[in-house]
Amino acid sequence: MTTSPKHPRNDRMLTVPALRQEITEGRIDTVVLAFTDMQGRLQGKLCHAQFFLDSMLEEGAEGCNYLLAVDTEMNTPGGYAISSWEAGYGDMSFAMDLDTIRVMPHNPGQVMIQCDLTAHDGQLIPMSPRAMLTRQLDRAREMGYQMLTGTELEFCVYNTSYEDAWDSNYHSLVPANRYNVDYNILGSQRVEPLLREIRNAMYTAGMTVESAKGECNFGQHEIAFRFDEGLVTADNHVVYKLASKQIAQQQGKSITFMAKPNEREGSSCHIHMSLRGLDGELSFWDEETNARSATYDHFIAGVLKGMRELSIFYAPNINSYKRFAKGSFAPTSVAWGIDNRSCAVRLVGHGGSARMENRLPGGDVNPYLALSAMLASGLYGIEHQLELEPMMEGNAYESDAQVVPSAMREARDLLEGSALAREVFGEDVIEHYVHYADVELEAFEAAVTDWELHRGFERL
Repeated sequence: MTTSPKHPRNDRMLTVPALRQEITEGRIDTVVLAFTDMQGRLQGKLCHAQFFLDSMLEEGAEGCNYLLAVDTEMNTPGGYAISSWEAGYGDMSFAMDLDTIRVMPHNPGQVMIQCDLTAHDGQLIPMSPRAMLTRQLDRAREMGYQMLTGTELEFCVYNTSYEDAWDSNYHSLVPANRYNVDYNILGSQRVEPLLREIRNAMYTAGMTVESAKGECNFGQHEIAFRFDEGLVTADNHVVYKLASKQIAQQQGKSITFMAKPNEREGSSCHIHMSLRGLDGELSFWDEETNARSATYDHFIAGVLKGMRELSIFYAPNINSYKRFAKGSFAPTSVAWGIDNRSCAVRLVGHGGSARMENRLPGGDVNPYLALSAMLASGLYGIEHQLELEPMMEGNAYESDAQVVPSAMREARDLLEGSALAREVFGEDVIEHYVHYADVELEAFEAAVTDWELHRGFERL
């Protein structure tokens, strides 16, 4: 059992003594031990609360190490160094972060504790997404920085249950809104019973909830949360994603975070990020000149340098790349601009609010991987004092800037050949995620799609 000293405790999180009291007095009967897998999903165990107190709190819990080497279908493909029949499919330990004990109010009697994954020697498993982010946050601290970040996660709501969607092969889904409800109060209010329950549940679960708004696709919405320290934001992101699906299911609806669920607008996950000094001093702004600092420019240059090579961490699925289309508000150009939404990197704010927005990730992103990639490449830019290229003026979609990968195969090859990626993450981590891409590509290329059937069943 371990606890991280880097995770600030929220006053709505429970302490261990408070959890013990809640269990003893019968208000909590289930403790969920959860970690985030490669796909950004929470996996783990639902534990009887009294057994958790009597045994697991001190002795810990384990799970098979294939959980970091499965595909979306939970198949166990070969080729992963950490997990195989040859290696015996051994266990890894769930190292509880006891600063993350949160009530899950939509599941009565339940709390969740988020975990790191460690090997038998107690060391963090390096390709675990939470460990990858922790390593980059440690690297930032060693350089004198702390990272603040927020994720803006969009999703589509359907008045179709998950079971009915499955049974219909995801055809004829009924969107919660039948027209574009971008910023539309009426459209949001139509879905408000669901949005309200999610907002209130997540507040009780320890998050700082800001607002909800409609988006462009039919039934598309976004709930915004206040920025926080990097690990807190990533932890909150995956809890919110799981909880919103559970709440939708409880109301007979479904939510998808797919980057491109249909031919209309995709769902994004814009990431806002800034650095501060360890004492909170500004790093991205020069107060004497009232302008961006050199540190900020180097950081932006690093993110841009690494964007194509690390795109697997921003766009981790086959479907992710279908979102990148000209004029779609999803970026195609690796460029930066001031408040320019046609660029992959958009600069907003000034002074204490100065930050960069990475517009590449979609709603399907694993936040730990995306934040790791963004922070790692930005710190690389600071370390190497990379010069920032000229700002993009006008429409980046029609520029001659480099473009983001258009398919997972290209992104996979860029990651495999990236010296930057291997320097900042290590050989074992990069080989692990290159193989992750290989597994996804092999599965997709073997599939017979609806597109092929519709196009060729009769006519070819």
